[in-house]
Amino acid sequence: MKQIIIVGGGTAGTMMAHHLSRRLNLKEWEISLIDPEETHYYQPGYLFLPFGIYEESDIVKPRGSLLPRSTNWIRTGTEEIIPDRNVVRLQDGSEKSYDLLIIATGSHIAPEETEGMQGNGWRKNIFDFYSSEGASALRGPLQGFQGGDLVIHVNEMPIKCPVAPLEFCFLSDYYLQKWGIRQKTRITYITPLDGAFTKPVAAQALGHLMSDKGIDVVADFNAERIDNEEQKIIGYDGREIHYDLLVTVPTNMGDSLIERSGFGDDLNFVPVDKHTLQAKVKDNIFVIGDATDVPTSKAGSVGHFEGELLIENILRYLGGKELEPSFDGHANCFIESGHKKGLLIDFNYDQEPVPGRFPIAGLGPLSLLKENRMNHWGKLAFKWIYWNMIVKARKIPTIPARMSTAGKKISASG
Repeated sequence: MKQIIIVGGGTAGTMMAHHLSRRLNLKEWEISLIDPEETHYYQPGYLFLPFGIYEESDIVKPRGSLLPRSTNWIRTGTEEIIPDRNVVRLQDGSEKSYDLLIIATGSHIAPEETEGMQGNGWRKNIFDFYSSEGASALRGPLQGFQGGDLVIHVNEMPIKCPVAPLEFCFLSDYYLQKWGIRQKTRITYITPLDGAFTKPVAAQALGHLMSDKGIDVVADFNAERIDNEEQKIIGYDGREIHYDLLVTVPTNMGDSLIERSGFGDDLNFVPVDKHTLQAKVKDNIFVIGDATDVPTSKAGSVGHFEGELLIENILRYLGGKELEPSFDGHANCFIESGHKKGLLIDFNYDQEPVPGRFPIAGLGPLSLLKENRMNHWGKLAFKWIYWNMIVKARKIPTIPARMSTAGKKISASG
């Protein structure tokens, strides 16, 4: 029997297990997924844990309940991928051969990459919210905060869901008002970018929101180290930002497995063709989700769109046909802005987020790059969509894998 191995059982890996189980002849192919973790987290929910909007039980399910029954789940870690031999070596020393490999190893925070981040202030007055542990640990200190300098910091790009730190700013403003201490708090957003977002139209809209909410933006800031004693972030250019409570997004990195296997970039992301997701190291390896080096958002929606197109290219590859350069970098996400309002952006490699109607031109019902209550409810509804459609690789009606320009107000200059 021929073998397909998926390394990684997060969002992208689980989706691909479903796609493959539906589209392949399971009398000819065995589909194996390698991942030691017993639980699966809805990672967009991490944002809501510190504010008490979600409990951890709201965002976690047993991994086995999400996988197709036909998938062979190998509950161990992977030590090395050996492309020349078409072999995966497991942490118990055994090896498993494959005819085709899908890498879906995701990304994780690496606070150790910044001097002082894991010093004596770690999980005391320095927290992340990009992990369940960090987001849960932050709840008490945030809700008990009595005022001072609240600093939200992005260490470097790329990161999972680039708008999440902005959402944390907006929700902090909203909840500090509800808790009666907003007037005692200075909120500062520190970013290595030259503004609130990477694309001009969205950066202007989001920057305007930051200004309206009285949130200071410190741009082009690259942290050299964190001084735990003086409670300062110190930049390479000598700038210093004081904090009483620091909420940081540490460097995001790909899995160390990629480094051990010898074919990742400096951050352990896997170089791929950005339109086919075929790995550059060998043609029978494909990569999906946060594990890739594609220049688009590392977000669940991206993995979903990638998956719908990747399964077609995998079938072409197995049939000896030429791959289609079909993935266009499509990403969309809701941006929670506080006060039970939100925004929505939809974009790809070539088209930045712009205003308009989504998903149906002229009808919506959602507005792009416009703050309103409908987008807030869309953000909350996404959790149901995630558990019932995205991880199970079910198509979302009216939303194509390739970005549509219908309903978007695109200028002549693009």
